[in-house]
Amino acid sequence: MGLKKTALHFFPDIYDRLEAVVDPRKRKDYTMTEILLGGLFMFSSKQGSRNSMNLDRDNEIFLENYEKLFGIRLPHMDTINDVLIELDNDELERLKAQFIVSIIEKKVLKKFRLLDAYHRVAVDGTGIMTVPEGHCDHCLTKKSKNGVVTYFHNILEAKIVTPNGFALSLATEWIENPEEYDKQDCELKAFFRLADKLKNMFPRLPICILADGLYPNKTFFNICKNNDWRYIVTLKDGNLKLLWEEIEDNLLTSKNYCDSQDQKQSFRWLNDLVYQDHILSWIECTKSGEPGRFVFVSDLVASYENVIELSNSGRMRFKIENEGFNTQKTGGYALEHKYSQTSYNASKNYLSLLQIAHMLNQLYILSTSVKLLIANSKVTIKYLWKRLLGAFNEVDFNVADCRDHHIGRFQIRYE
Repeated sequence: MGLKKTALHFFPDIYDRLEAVVDPRKRKDYTMTEILLGGLFMFSSKQGSRNSMNLDRDNEIFLENYEKLFGIRLPHMDTINDVLIELDNDELERLKAQFIVSIIEKKVLKKFRLLDAYHRVAVDGTGIMTVPEGHCDHCLTKKSKNGVVTYFHNILEAKIVTPNGFALSLATEWIENPEEYDKQDCELKAFFRLADKLKNMFPRLPICILADGLYPNKTFFNICKNNDWRYIVTLKDGNLKLLWEEIEDNLLTSKNYCDSQDQKQSFRWLNDLVYQDHILSWIECTKSGEPGRFVFVSDLVASYENVIELSNSGRMRFKIENEGFNTQKTGGYALEHKYSQTSYNASKNYLSLLQIAHMLNQLYILSTSVKLLIANSKVTIKYLWKRLLGAFNEVDFNVADCRDHHIGRFQIRYE
């Protein structure tokens, strides 16, 4: 019940939004709301596969409880798959963006912004699935030393990340080969397309891009400048040699230095560094008694007042891997599972549904009430979802308790 209450709290018109997705079918046995909500529930309940969802659907109690709770029918997953094969993936990407806009407009993320101004947007790529030869015309390939060719699919993601654990997908760009090509597609090429998508979907969103050591180059800096985005990116030793020479020269006379309050971290920084017509800041964080060292470049001006926040923000890029990809791969969402064996388009749509479901789940589990429940007891997120599916399969839901008008007004807070 808590998941549904949370979803309706933030998106009271969620059924209308699902139904507004352009239906590719001529014959319609189920509404788009029934199709898409069924797919979302598979991911939100962490079924892990279409087959697992269908096995639960075969349980009469489960099916009745689903219809009582949501007030609509649950299609067979093969029926849902047939629609996702045809559905234009841009439809679900726009739907995902609409949900993000609603979250931002409700000021859920306001207190977590960098310097009280910018949403931290981590950008990174990850593998989705390995596929057999001939899977589609867009597969990436790699050849081992033994000459074995592997076919696979990767994506590039942009996620809003926050100190309290949010990792919300803003946009996804598939790293894919065109039907004819000289060089394979790669993460940097995909970033050009992802940047266009982000700017089109969120033209006025104040963004600070967080990225790894692959990104500091003139083209990346130009894209961020042209889009009026800030950035904090990892700078590896030896990368941008001319910039490093300037950094080393300036460090000889710089007095920009401070320690964290607990004296466990030390920070150095430089401003007004020039690289390819861009004015950059350099930030270094070292840990006392540990081998950890983190170095970033940014177009934000560093100071005694903000250098710790800037450095910590640069390190928050890892949240797209931990709270983002790792959770989606090992936390029940089965990101790397082939939800469609043969349809590349359906695979894209399953990924969009997974990202939306993960968004809805985060709004629930990161609320202060749920976090307090977990902190003050032996209850875990895994146990909560085990109870959820157990209830669906074994408990006869009360119809009155499932009705929307019994929800009433309530607040959801995040710390």
